[in-house]
Amino acid sequence: MNLQKYLDYVNSGKTIHAPSEELAYSGYLTQDALKVTSEMNSGYHTPEELQELFAKLTAQPVNHTLGLIPPFYTDCGKNIHIGEHVFINTGCTMQDQGGIYIGDGALIGHHAMIATLNHEFVPEKRQELHPAPVHIGKNVWLGANVTILPGVTIGDGAIIAAGAVVTKDVSANAVAAGVPARIVKKLTIGKTEQESIEYETIHDLLRDDDFR
Repeated sequence: MNLQKYLDYVNSGKTIHAPSEELAYSGYLTQDALKVTSEMNSGYHTPEELQELFAKLTAQPVNHTLGLIPPFYTDCGKNIHIGEHVFINTGCTMQDQGGIYIGDGALIGHHAMIATLNHEFVPEKRQELHPAPVHIGKNVWLGANVTILPGVTIGDGAIIAAGAVVTKDVSANAVAAGVPARIVKKLTIGKTEQESIEYETIHDLLRDDDFR
């Protein structure tokens, strides 16, 4: 088993059986990720040093536009794919065996958690894993303590309110909130200026009767 063979397997959506060569290799990747994240989360590192460590963690070229505030946690790292000008705030966890894809300009809030694995429902096979990728679009904003469950796609420009648990896809330019998250508002993109977005603040939404 090598990294590319493992990634090809999990990205196909096939079950990771227990025991199996794939599960054993997943454990090897976890140990490797623990070494890198331990270094990343220990002491002070410049932004450039963190970018280098993230590249080592993901086995990808250095992303010189990545913003990252440690600590950062993952039990794999090799199936995380980050666009340009992404910011990841402190305390985030990415369980990425099934694949995490984050678009340009996305903002990942404090202590966000992204999961891409489900265990088998049948008790006798509970150790088996079902990978499913998470796709986060361009310019998405995940609030603090958001949880994204396996297989979810969040469209470009969407906002996920703090504390939400996202179990289903969220369309582009939507605001989703709650447990489980549901869409509470659609953002209106200005016709004359593409980057001009008119919306109430999250605090306004929290006072909205439709939100509760």
